[in-house]
Amino acid sequence: MLLLFLSYTYLLICYAVYLADAAAGKTIFLLSGQSNMSGRGGVVNSTWDGYIPPESSTNPAILRLTANLTWERAAEPLHRDIDVAKDSNIGVVGLVPCAIGGTNISQWIRGGDLYKQMMKRAEAAVKGGGIIRGLLWYQGESDTLTLDDAKAYKSRLRRFFCDVRTDLHLPFLPIVQVALASKVGPYTNMVREAQLGMKLVNLRTVDAMGLSMQQPENLHLTTKSQVSLGKMLVSSFLQMCLQNHL
Repeated sequence: MLLLFLSYTYLLICYAVYLADAAAGKTIFLLSGQSNMSGRGGVVNSTWDGYIPPESSTNPAILRLTANLTWERAAEPLHRDIDVAKDSNIGVVGLVPCAIGGTNISQWIRGGDLYKQMMKRAEAAVKGGGIIRGLLWYQGESDTLTLDDAKAYKSRLRRFFCDVRTDLHLPFLPIVQVALASKVGPYTNMVREAQLGMKLVNLRTVDAMGLSMQQPENLHLTTKSQVSLGKMLVSSFLQMCLQNHL
């Protein structure tokens, strides 16, 4: 499985926003949600084609937190042991993969296994030095299957974001979420409306609708689309930071 999240985007973020903080330790990003966050580009019939675009080449200044809570150089597949179901002036970037495919937002509530695992990984990430600078969130396909889940999605998602900020003691943590690109269930539009209509301080939503999807499943983004989405996330994150002087 291709677990593609764009090492160069985080270098751009650090360079543009956090250059002055480079000596303070790692700039850390939590990557959470379900399968389109962990990435399925290049996967056909459960087999990954092995292609890694230049934008996702390894870099000694970009690390990932493993399932064993240790840092190693980030390389694809980025979520390989999580989702099993350089410019020297920039400093070190720490990516914390947390996404699990096929998960409903109700499985990410405070106190649940996925939430506790994400918090455990976040805490481990900062122990060696560094600051959590943002949460990237891509989830919601599993909530389009029933009317009850779709109706509850907005309130559940809002509570999740607020709980994460509270438990990380980062009340203004920047969050960039992705509005769904795929139409899995009959209530996709309702979940998308909830995502696009979410209003919180330091929250931005990028819309993945229109990006190309893996065929014939029409569920996961292609590798090319993941690269495009990475650029969208960078642009949204930088605009938020610049506008709010983060």
